[in-house]
Amino acid sequence: MFTGIIETKGIIARTERVAGGMRLELYAPDFGRDMAIGDSVAVDGVCLTIVKFLRGSFVVDVSDETMRSSTVLELRQGVNVNLERALRLSDRLGGHIVSGHVDAIGTIAMRQAAGNSTLYRFTAPIEIRELLVEKGSVAVDGISLTVARIFDDGFGVAVLPLTEQATTLGEKPIGAKVNLEADMFAKYIQRYMRAYLDVPEVGQNHPIKRSLGDLLKDLGEGR
Repeated sequence: MFTGIIETKGIIARTERVAGGMRLELYAPDFGRDMAIGDSVAVDGVCLTIVKFLRGSFVVDVSDETMRSSTVLELRQGVNVNLERALRLSDRLGGHIVSGHVDAIGTIAMRQAAGNSTLYRFTAPIEIRELLVEKGSVAVDGISLTVARIFDDGFGVAVLPLTEQATTLGEKPIGAKVNLEADMFAKYIQRYMRAYLDVPEVGQNHPIKRSLGDLLKDLGEGR
């Protein structure tokens, strides 16, 4: 588990395709000096396991499934990434509970200065949108953010300067892909509600592409 509070930015030192996935070497000399082989670390919001330490760097393996469901495959040497160690039970929960299991890939659609913050708008598939609520939590590249608005094709957030400086969000261009993870509690509620309503889950291979909100509205209207 993670909190979505980024500890530092690391640099991709090397990427290597291996059987069953890929291997990443990340340079972050001042990060996680208390970590050990087998520990979990979130890299741009993706939970990965440390398999090796080098001087000032650590190495993680990435499975084929993780490559398909996240932006990891697009990482290149020299690119900055957000890093966070796994949560300890004695730690403060400064953000929200983040599993490090990416639900979908979105894109940065807009960035606009607004007073003492920057407004961001992200496109997101329905699988994520139906789990969002205004003032609720969402993780973008592992960053815990608060949903300000929900749109037909995505959602918007307001990001403080400190968050932009401490993460890679401000470095990414419009159109860049980002990892999205919905609030864990919303996912459990959705699953139980679908079971209660006897409605199949939304998926790319399923003909039903309606949100849970639409289904609840139909239920209320007696359809």
